[in-house]
Amino acid sequence: MTSNNHYLNNPKIHADRSLANSSSEWVKSFACNDLKPLIICRGPIRKEAMDVFDEMGINNYGILLSEKDSITYANALAPELRKLTDPSRVHRVPDYTGADKEERQQRIRQIIAIAHDNGYNSIFTGYGFMAEDEEMVRSMENAGLNFIGPCANTVRDAGLKDEAKRTALSNGVSVTPGIDNASTLTVLKKHKDLDGLKKLVADQDLAVDATVLDSDVLSLEEKTNAILTASFEKGIDLFTVEELGEQLIVAVTKMFEQYPENRVRMKAISGGGGKGQRILPAPNSYQGTLEERIVLASARAPELALEILNEVKCNGVGDNKNILAELNIETTRHQEIQVVGNGDWCITMGGRDCSLQMHEQKLLEVSVTVEELKLTISDAEQRKAPAAEIATLKQDLVVLEKMENEAAKFGGAVGLDSVSTFECIVDGSSHFFMEMNTRIQVEHRVTELCYGLKFTNPDNSAESFVVNSLVEAMVLIARHSTRLPKPVRIARDNSSVEARLNATNQALQPHAGGIIDNWSNAVEGEIRDDQGISMHNPDTDVFMKYHLAGAYDSNIALLLTTGSTRRDTYEAMSEVIRQTTISGKNLCTNLEFHYGLVNWFIGQGINARPTTRFIVPYLTAVGQLKEQANNIDVAYAFQQFKKAYVKSAANDDIAKAISVAVDRKSTLLTRPVEFLLAEPHILSGWLSLNHSNYTVNNGEVTWSKNPIEVLSELYHFLNMDYVEGAAALYQIWDHDHALLSEALSFYRDLEQRLDISDWDSLCQLLTGDAPAGFDAELWDAVLNAHVGFQAGVDLLSLLPYLAAQTDFFSLKINDDLSIDIPDVLTDEDLQERMAKVLVPPPVAKSDEIVAESGGMFYPREAPGMDEFVVEGSHFNAGDPLYIVEVMKMFNKVYAPFSGTIEKVLVEGDAVIISKGQPLFKITPDEVAVFESDEDILARKRKATGLFLAANA
Repeated sequence: MTSNNHYLNNPKIHADRSLANSSSEWVKSFACNDLKPLIICRGPIRKEAMDVFDEMGINNYGILLSEKDSITYANALAPELRKLTDPSRVHRVPDYTGADKEERQQRIRQIIAIAHDNGYNSIFTGYGFMAEDEEMVRSMENAGLNFIGPCANTVRDAGLKDEAKRTALSNGVSVTPGIDNASTLTVLKKHKDLDGLKKLVADQDLAVDATVLDSDVLSLEEKTNAILTASFEKGIDLFTVEELGEQLIVAVTKMFEQYPENRVRMKAISGGGGKGQRILPAPNSYQGTLEERIVLASARAPELALEILNEVKCNGVGDNKNILAELNIETTRHQEIQVVGNGDWCITMGGRDCSLQMHEQKLLEVSVTVEELKLTISDAEQRKAPAAEIATLKQDLVVLEKMENEAAKFGGAVGLDSVSTFECIVDGSSHFFMEMNTRIQVEHRVTELCYGLKFTNPDNSAESFVVNSLVEAMVLIARHSTRLPKPVRIARDNSSVEARLNATNQALQPHAGGIIDNWSNAVEGEIRDDQGISMHNPDTDVFMKYHLAGAYDSNIALLLTTGSTRRDTYEAMSEVIRQTTISGKNLCTNLEFHYGLVNWFIGQGINARPTTRFIVPYLTAVGQLKEQANNIDVAYAFQQFKKAYVKSAANDDIAKAISVAVDRKSTLLTRPVEFLLAEPHILSGWLSLNHSNYTVNNGEVTWSKNPIEVLSELYHFLNMDYVEGAAALYQIWDHDHALLSEALSFYRDLEQRLDISDWDSLCQLLTGDAPAGFDAELWDAVLNAHVGFQAGVDLLSLLPYLAAQTDFFSLKINDDLSIDIPDVLTDEDLQERMAKVLVPPPVAKSDEIVAESGGMFYPREAPGMDEFVVEGSHFNAGDPLYIVEVMKMFNKVYAPFSGTIEKVLVEGDAVIISKGQPLFKITPDEVAVFESDEDILARKRKATGLFLAANA
């Protein structure tokens, strides 16, 4: 199938959903052809909505097109325009949401005007921008537009994190320990009691009903909440950000006193998608007495609160600045339940595990279903898995069912009338509600590939229809509301997984501005949501280049696969990524990371239960592989092996023959090994898959599988199989292919004649006399051929040797499916250093600091505040220098060393910068020492010599 019309070509994903064509009048009554939606989101969900609307017979939709991308980067127009060629249905706006409250309100009015002026009667927001903005939703409803998503009341009760927590508590749903009312406590600290609150209302002329203030039922906090709501409506602030910060210090100090080993997570009530969250380090990461450490840990709360408010753009006058502070469960797994309701009924559709994430950004998401868990439990019991593994699987099933029950209860309590997600953290047998996302999620396809919804006429069971798309479910509910009978969920595939293909570098840092020149077509079993980037020119069938603008986020595409088991699903994903090639100018993606990670789980244990802490230590382990790989001279190692083989020859004739045999293997062996050493993520996956094929003892590698077979599988793993007429650069070279085929054929024939397939047994046999069926001359020829084919393959031992040197497999899966993370991999200094090994900083002169990435440059924490550094400023290592906004995330950049600013080379706020651009002229406190070419060669030869000595 091809990616540009995957919905239509794969009935397993979506069937023909034009209900208007049904022969049943009851089914036909649920058609939605009269809707004319305006799509006001971007990315893969916009293209998905367009496809779904087309299939539903909704043909008059329009889209917003932000000018922000194309203004910032040339040739960055939305790829969806390749499909939607009618300019009257494309409506341009400066951006989708605005930079502050005033601009947001302006954008809302603009969108309403566009809808009214062009005859649109409904709005689809997907999972971006203002999808969970109560003001936006209510404005659309008040303007007479049908909002395809949860209504404003649901967004208020469930979408705002503080309200959601209160609702959860009142409905018996487990929540994370912490506070949800920092802004309320801040107001109360200033105004003390009821008299103070009444004076505040009078002084500020706030519209608060006197009966609320005089109520004997409402608590002082509830009355304060009503006052805060009135202040938002009036657009004024009742406290400063500094006062909020002081209150947060008090709150987190109490939490640290009770939980000194835990970190504290702070998040804006309106955050989402990873934005608006920061984590305060635990007191034990500081020095001093416990009391002193708590003071130091709590002191950072105001700084992080300001970062949070800036990131979610809630730092304007009258914005709701409430910030939650809650215990960060260190062993947490992030799981979520898909919930669907129409205001009358509410059902769940299984779960998703989203624990594999970094910086609150999800990377790999896998389904969690009752069907798959039961199948896995049965398999574990049949193969007599460790008791702890079986217990974990059974526990997960219990927790899943509890979360689904609570999610349905919570959805009913908030009157859910669309699609939403009930998010939890799971810690062993316990789970805690975090928040409800009142929108469709990026990873919603993970759910809809496992379950569908069957709607049946309550008066005639013969009449029914099935919905396999959550976008379609949203449209149906928006159009027909409580007319829809409660559906039953029907199983499709047991398991699915989604890999987010992002524009990030090897250290998973955002990388904006790349151009995709080519992208291979989707392969069998691949489900690719790429917002239309893969769509070829319809006339020439040529791939059309696309500029990844990066003004909004780093996501390029969502790659999905399905299967009967989680292993089937992961193996399918591995095969998809193996065959995927994506290339271009200044282009970085996390495709290699995903290939390594997926194969890490396939090789180490597919049912592992990683926590949200896993990815950074994993990246650190991969960085250590790269650090060791950087010390290896592959060509030198190969030549040294050749010399050793020649030296051990019995006579000159044999020495010459061996020399020729080894030389023939030069590129056959060095090319894939050099490739793996250059791509540590792929090396991680290969090592994990091959862990059982070798042992390492004091640096010496012993293979339990024929290295020739290992080499052949390596070429396949690298997608370098021989293809007649294909470009030599991307495949095994023809003469190497001939040699490898000859070697494989030799061993297959030999194993067949000897009736033996075990490599250890075969090696032992090849050291003795001729077995039955072989005369001395033939056996001598066999031994010579064996020596010739094996000569030089010792080079492959470099790979497991490096794993042993870095203790790569100390990151391992325990019997209970938890992952053992060595303490060394949690060291923040090592983590930072390995990130720089994976992605070395841009080369800079000794008197300058350059940008480590492209993005939007900000010299200060927030508008109106002082710049971090100015000309003449002295800075110390670790001091903040500037903020760069890259793909919707704000990253504070700290000084790598101490020095003095001589000149600031970038002036102003929100200035676009590029990677490697000089930002400051500086005088360093210490002069940097650079490694010479001779020093680099000596270092590599020394490290390579240690490997050779262990494997001579």
